[in-house]
Amino acid sequence: MRRDVFQAIADPTRREILNMISSQSLNLNAVADNFEISRPAISKHIKILTECGLIEIKQQGRERFCEAKLEKLNEVSEWIEQYRVFWTAKLDALEIFLAKDTTSPSLPDKIKFKPKNQ
Repeated sequence: MRRDVFQAIADPTRREILNMISSQSLNLNAVADNFEISRPAISKHIKILTECGLIEIKQQGRERFCEAKLEKLNEVSEWIEQYRVFWTAKLDALEIFLAKDTTSPSLPDKIKFKPKNQ
């Protein structure tokens, strides 16, 4: 199965694993000790992160260490950026519209909203 970075970050456990190892390499046991799920479940998360290219496993003696490779998160950043640009433009246009609307004369009383209890 082909995996991508979006699939990797879709799970909160995987996001937390990435957060933990982003500042320092940790061995697999140290990663697993931070969660209340089984070690095989953590291994599956680690495998998915490895397949997506977000972490690399390095053997040091008898230990296996997880090292973050966060460059692949640029895909997510680029994807989000297009929506940030889109929504910024829309909100700017709304702000301009509302600024113009508040300077226009008020609506006639018969059109204005009146609560039922008044």
